[in-house]
Amino acid sequence: MGGHPLIAYSIAVAKLSNFIERIIVSTDSEEIAQIAKKYGAEVPFLRPKKFATDNAKDIGLIKHAIGWFRRKESFCPDYLVFLRPTTPLRNIEVVDKAISEIIKDKKATALRSGHRFESSAYKLFRKKRNYAEFFGKEDFKPGIEYQDFPRQKLPATYKANGYVDVLLPKTIEKTGMLHGRKIRAFITGEVADIDSLRDLDFARQILKDKEYSSLIDLLEKIKD
Repeated sequence: MGGHPLIAYSIAVAKLSNFIERIIVSTDSEEIAQIAKKYGAEVPFLRPKKFATDNAKDIGLIKHAIGWFRRKESFCPDYLVFLRPTTPLRNIEVVDKAISEIIKDKKATALRSGHRFESSAYKLFRKKRNYAEFFGKEDFKPGIEYQDFPRQKLPATYKANGYVDVLLPKTIEKTGMLHGRKIRAFITGEVADIDSLRDLDFARQILKDKEYSSLIDLLEKIKD
């Protein structure tokens, strides 16, 4: 995208951050490892194949990375800023704000970003034994058909995105959970999460925004 691999954008954001001290890329691919190194990241290990399948969960690759730090460096960072390459366009000030928030919040077991879900999760249902079961009924008195309320009258709901997640290794090691039970919510604007060609077209369109000029400038310097 814009002449650079998607992963380069996440590396560039990390390089511009005032908080991130090391940039580690976890991959099972030698090709991606070389690209990551070219753009300034460390690739101290290759991820085992079992943590790189289509069905692999994030918890596996994160636990593997934490274990590597413990074994090879007798060290583990207090915070892991998880920047997925499929969300390439980020404002560095927004990323740093998220990191600052969780550092100050001593109760939080993780931070997850999300943007407002315009359709409202209260209008979603799952099919159970051929009947619709709407989400969020515990927020209303029995008999209230809240799913028919105008969207503006319903509580705001948010869709998790890949803008920035901050994980705490101590939570992961203690509970075995990636995010724990006290997840700090960090609200961003809508972001380009690339899962399809349509998403890629959207990302290419907003790439021209001045908001990302420092990101593009850094990538072009590295490329040259």
